[in-house]
Amino acid sequence: MKKQHFILLALALASASGVEAQEASRSGYFLDGYSFRHELNPAFANDHNYISIPALGNTDLGLNSNVGVSTFLYKLPDGRLTTFMSPTVSGDDFLSKISNNNRLTTNFNMTILSAGFKAFGGFNTLSLSARTDVGVNIPRGMLEFMKLGQQGASSTYSFSDLRLKAAAIGEIALGHSRAITDQIEVGAKVKVLIGIGNVDARIDKMDVTLSDDVWKINASGSLNAAAGEGLRVPTNKESGKETDRPEAADEVNWDGIDYDKFSTSGSGLAFDLGAVYRDVIPGLTVSASVRDLGFTVWNNNVKAVTPETTWQFDGFTNIALDSSQPGYDDNSLKEQSEALFDDLKDAINFRRESTGGTRTSALAATLHLAAEYEMPFYNRLTGGFLFTQHFNGPFSWSEGRISANVKPVKWFDCSVSFAQSSFGSSFGWMLNFHPRGFNFFIGSDHQFFRVTPQFVPVGNANMNLNLGFNVTFG
Repeated sequence: MKKQHFILLALALASASGVEAQEASRSGYFLDGYSFRHELNPAFANDHNYISIPALGNTDLGLNSNVGVSTFLYKLPDGRLTTFMSPTVSGDDFLSKISNNNRLTTNFNMTILSAGFKAFGGFNTLSLSARTDVGVNIPRGMLEFMKLGQQGASSTYSFSDLRLKAAAIGEIALGHSRAITDQIEVGAKVKVLIGIGNVDARIDKMDVTLSDDVWKINASGSLNAAAGEGLRVPTNKESGKETDRPEAADEVNWDGIDYDKFSTSGSGLAFDLGAVYRDVIPGLTVSASVRDLGFTVWNNNVKAVTPETTWQFDGFTNIALDSSQPGYDDNSLKEQSEALFDDLKDAINFRRESTGGTRTSALAATLHLAAEYEMPFYNRLTGGFLFTQHFNGPFSWSEGRISANVKPVKWFDCSVSFAQSSFGSSFGWMLNFHPRGFNFFIGSDHQFFRVTPQFVPVGNANMNLNLGFNVTFG
């Protein structure tokens, strides 16, 4: 299977089921009739029992980024578009739009089956779900290198955490919440994790020096991949591929990667904890939760590394510009350019180090802190503030979200919100219908207003949709 197929495999594993955590819409945090509030805080107890419609109970699809189309594409005076690499785009203009870590993450989370019921002195939840996430991080230094290149006699760029992560995980969760006093409720959830697939490729360090005399690149990185017993990542030697360098025998043969049998590739354990304190002062409720405190152990892990070596290029020599010149076949500009890029590829190529091992990775934990105040002039209207901190290395982010939540009748409530986060500003909303017999909700944490013809947000690439249908009773 060719290397592009391997990339598709990582995405396919994801769509079948982490970088991020499965979670309900944050726009619904303060809506009492929202069946899946316990995904945000396990201390929340529903006022009704429910059973989810298989595969339709809670589905979340999202895209988050702190860059977007307008970061990399620019309009020329004649209306045509050009990229940030164009000399018509100033370096200062482009660099003012990027961060130290420029991230793009996608997630698809689905609750396959779920139920919530009152028993054992509290409210209980049981769910089977699947989640997948893909994330790419491009450090600022790499984009500076691409845009600015050599400045003056010599330029040096250093950057780290160039990274691609993809994960697909199944989850079986059991939760329980109960009232400790008339004002305080607590809850916890335990999750058994089933690893489907995981890819983590990174360049930990890259130093680039450009000068009139020499170009140098020093890089080190690693690749870990686990997708069960069916994943094959052969070396050049195992594939029978001829190489012109002895050390290339242990390099990964991307064209030989194959996946021929589905099987699980790991397991893990995680916990959610939460608490709610009502009427701290009349009308004020505060709450807090921490989610996904846990880990996954990946089996049959394939590990490859890029040794910390220095690639050096000191210029083209004896370039033959005409086919009549001696040695044209070996010294033409085309041949020397191809040799240059082949040498560069060899300098940062991955050499397989081990197969069949185990690797432990921590889940990305999420912290929620919230406050909700009931308006004294209309007790069906509340104002809420939700702070969220997501811990995930270069993919970490934080968000503050204010919301207005109205519950005009018993069977309907809704929320509108505004958030400022590491991904920029966004509007959110949720409509939640919960008459006797069913609960239907639909909402978005990131509402976009301008898109390209390909339906990609023009600003930062943030979009999200959360919807579900559940049968309620009791």
